[in-house]
Amino acid sequence: MTRLATRKKTRKFLESLSNEDVIRLKYLWPVRAGHKQYAVPDKWTNWLMLGGRGAGKTRAGAEWVRGMMSGDKMYTPSPIGRMALVGETYAAVRDVMIEGESGILAVHPNRERPNWISSKRQLIWPNGAVAQVFTSEEPDGLRGPQFGAAWCDELAKWNNAEETWNMLQFALRLGDYPRQVITTTPRPIALLKKIIKDSRTLMSHSATSDNRKNLAAGFLERIVGEFEGTRLGRQELDGELIEDRDDALWKRDDLELLRVDDPPELQRIVVAIDPPISATKKSDACGIVVAGIGVDGLSYVLEDLTISMASPFSWASRAVAAYHRWHADAVVAETNQGGDMVETILHSIDASLPVKQVKATRGKWLRAEPVAALYERGRVHHAGCFAELEDQMCDFGPNGLSSGRSPDRLDALVWALTELSLNRQSQPKVRSI
Repeated sequence: MTRLATRKKTRKFLESLSNEDVIRLKYLWPVRAGHKQYAVPDKWTNWLMLGGRGAGKTRAGAEWVRGMMSGDKMYTPSPIGRMALVGETYAAVRDVMIEGESGILAVHPNRERPNWISSKRQLIWPNGAVAQVFTSEEPDGLRGPQFGAAWCDELAKWNNAEETWNMLQFALRLGDYPRQVITTTPRPIALLKKIIKDSRTLMSHSATSDNRKNLAAGFLERIVGEFEGTRLGRQELDGELIEDRDDALWKRDDLELLRVDDPPELQRIVVAIDPPISATKKSDACGIVVAGIGVDGLSYVLEDLTISMASPFSWASRAVAAYHRWHADAVVAETNQGGDMVETILHSIDASLPVKQVKATRGKWLRAEPVAALYERGRVHHAGCFAELEDQMCDFGPNGLSSGRSPDRLDALVWALTELSLNRQSQPKVRSI
């Protein structure tokens, strides 16, 4: 049959359908999904979807939620009455999993669409099924509730990942066979490796290029063209689980051992800035890291506020806001690129801001080595999970990052810890945060 004949036959078939049939066909996901975006019901507990940016993970997760909550026979024998939706933050769950272009609301036809009650953090379907929102910032929120299924998004970026995951497992106790879907761009964290090794895990893998037809040509040309084949590209585009570099100054397993929930009382807090040369799409991000030194003499990384493609006023405003929010003692700013202009911009926002200018006289590797030594001796802890910062730390070798880009987050970290632990001049009064 020729292509023209096939098109005519298809058009005739579509014209024969009622409006209701057309709508049903439009939302029939198992027919339209790629083979890596749909998993038949089976004796799996975890469906782990590893994929690159824009590979269609969110759409697949949202469609699975729709099928489970509506009782679609292709997914489940009967509707799942209660489901947990777990993401990195509340904003991530709301903006991506629920309200996003490929989120739960978007994949439902109007008459089946659940009601999103933001004040209760609940989605309620017409059949009475309820999905509740939880975040990795509040693992204890999962104590008490119980569910028959869960969708976990971007698990590799979760704060308190192990604790949140464990609390969720205790909550999955409704129905005949509770199960969960995990959609994430991979990072070699311990929890993800454990899920991969679990015999109850069904794993699928998709690259950004697999979803090419649904992505902007400009994105593919710009991002894929720049990062394809690099370590970062293999992780963020191909969805590969990339282990630490052998020659990196930091290892992920070591960082996990240095993670704490809450720092002690702090003697001193600084906000460190590694400013970019410009604010174009190709320029480096502005590294902004907050760190403090405790009454125990140890340093604590408190927040990574790095911002990309920002004007000088934007990154300076963010740094000044962090200074006041943390009641910090000083802002430490590298001035190799902007000279006195960096301090001038900061003082235009807050004239009383105590700014300490620092200049790089040695290469990035040489500056980072003594800070890495502090980590080796257990002198630095991370008060939370800083996924993107830790990605740079564990990908930083003698020749820099494998992507060739500037380690902006890492630079800011190095300046902060150098000021706190390597250039200690005084012991200010003890403070509480």
